[in-house]
Amino acid sequence: MLINNRKNESAVRLTFKNETRKDDYYCFSVQTGASSLNNCLQDLSIVPRVIHFEIVADKPERAMKFYKEVFGWEFNKWNGPQEYWLVKTGEDSQPGINGGLTPKMNQESGDTSGRVTNTIDVPSIDDFSKKISTEGGKVVRPKMAIPGIGYLAICEDTEGISFGIIQNDRNAK
Repeated sequence: MLINNRKNESAVRLTFKNETRKDDYYCFSVQTGASSLNNCLQDLSIVPRVIHFEIVADKPERAMKFYKEVFGWEFNKWNGPQEYWLVKTGEDSQPGINGGLTPKMNQESGDTSGRVTNTIDVPSIDDFSKKISTEGGKVVRPKMAIPGIGYLAICEDTEGISFGIIQNDRNAK
């Protein structure tokens, strides 16, 4: 994208990663009258996104098997001072985030009940609900419509960790 301020003929070139988006939530605006890069970037509005997740597991090997079998995720042991695996959830060219997996004992407190529920985009709630149950997980809140967004189900993995799965469908009612 080339932004040219005609008053002083200076130009600012911004390059945006070419990616396919499945939603309309990502938006930005650029004021073409920006007189400098700083002014231009002030006018660029980007909504903050989750960039990492962490799974705290009683039995990491069991959790890794579950996520690999259900979603095809890859796990690589981190070469650091504690047991930790980096989780790759898909190709870098796809929207989404990667994360980590750690044994419960690595947490400062034994209480891990204050967990964040991450939501995973799936092509079919029905198919993935079956896969989750087959691999030892549970669907704790079955498929429900979120009007204008899609369908959501809340599940638990083999470690009792809650997560959501969502199927985008703007016609959901």
